[in-house]
Amino acid sequence: MPAIDVIIELSHDACLAHYEGRVAQVHTRSLDGRRVVFPAEALRRVVTRDGVHGTFRLTFSEEGRFESIRPLA
Repeated sequence: MPAIDVIIELSHDACLAHYEGRVAQVHTRSLDGRRVVFPAEALRRVVTRDGVHGTFRLTFSEEGRFESIRPLA
């Protein structure tokens, strides 16, 4: 299963826009510089009251569909 490590820095207000469905996708960069797009609903798994801040591992199916997100220590 392919994985990409990304840094996500989103304020509470930016996360709210994603959560409310006003924004459908998150656009970010991987640690190696690639452009990464994944479903905004994935943020629900990692959002805190301050937003989403940190480095995360995204996993994708062999077909390129998003499967999971988890914080990296």
